[in-house]
Amino acid sequence: MGVGRALSDAKPYVAMVLLQVGFAGMYIVSVASLKRGMNHFVLVVYRNLVATVLMAPFALLLERGVRPKMTLRIFLKIMGLAILEPVLDQNLYYMGAKLTSAGFASALVNILPAVTFLLAVLLRMEKVRLRSLHSQAKIAGTVFTVAGAVLMIMYHGPVVQFPWSSSASGSAGHHVDGAAAAAATASSASSWLNGTVMLVGSCVCWSGFFILQNNTLQSYPAELSLTALICVLGSAMSGAVALVAERRDMSVWVIGFDTRLFTAVYSGIVCSGVAYYVQGLVTRARGPVFVTAFQPLCMIITAVLGSTILKEEITLGSVIGAVIIVVGLYALIWGKGGDHADNGKPPAAAAAAPGEGLAIDHAAGQRRRRRQACCARRRRRDAGGEGCLLASL
Repeated sequence: MGVGRALSDAKPYVAMVLLQVGFAGMYIVSVASLKRGMNHFVLVVYRNLVATVLMAPFALLLERGVRPKMTLRIFLKIMGLAILEPVLDQNLYYMGAKLTSAGFASALVNILPAVTFLLAVLLRMEKVRLRSLHSQAKIAGTVFTVAGAVLMIMYHGPVVQFPWSSSASGSAGHHVDGAAAAAATASSASSWLNGTVMLVGSCVCWSGFFILQNNTLQSYPAELSLTALICVLGSAMSGAVALVAERRDMSVWVIGFDTRLFTAVYSGIVCSGVAYYVQGLVTRARGPVFVTAFQPLCMIITAVLGSTILKEEITLGSVIGAVIIVVGLYALIWGKGGDHADNGKPPAAAAAAPGEGLAIDHAAGQRRRRRQACCARRRRRDAGGEGCLLASL
């Protein structure tokens, strides 16, 4: 029993670690493809089409009997999710990463939990008690996270040489970190700043997606169907955006059997289809802040792969800023978990993010209520109360 319980408790952690490895691979292959000329609008469309083809059959087969009834309110929420993630977040991220670097982009994405916390406070989904130590930790963590991001943007410093990249850095000077390029020329500084703004905007959209996803799962607890619908609507809306943006050059839609095709397929399967589904499961169980708490692992993997494969150079400012962001991130997570411990909530909800009022097993609760209602109807029809046998199952 103890081993089974431990394995069950470890599932969310294992799932999020594997997701971060998958995201790190996406950062590398997408930046490589974008800097070789792939159009980011087209990449978003193909990525979500692949995810739709992957997830739709599973949603239709596995959730046929448990899929809730679609209402206008739920449909509007799903449209909002499709706009926030496939349309806005992915396009902003790809544009920002192309103008900076994979390592810088993955480091800056660590402001995600702080942005999620700020949005939750603004939406009154998160309570802050200034006299509480854990609330103070959340505020301090947010300040540290923002300060680290500002440091990464404002301070560049010398290039940090890693053992695995020192031999190749001299021969690949054209693949430089966005911060180093910013210090080189005024024109690259402008592009780098624009890329940073786009990455911050991407984080805001991603945080909004997590919060809205958490809310949507309360009324539509079918993760596979929700994932498939987000991908379908995301494909349609991002396709419309791409057609308008690239109406003068239809050749951008043509991709061959090269890294561009691999990027679209890999991103669609791992980072849209599988990621949406797994994030939905973990978000329901632990909350969106728990989901975003594993971003530093992705940053480390991306930094190693970026400096090795893409020959990117990482500046001292990026390293110091990333360390400060990680310190702030875990201060925020500690404060969040302690907040719930003070309130006497169960451990499963300890790391939950704003809006954690969602039940851990909402679908099971719905089935239980349906059984109870069925029992009541049978009792009314049968004075003997035989229908109560159903409720005891």
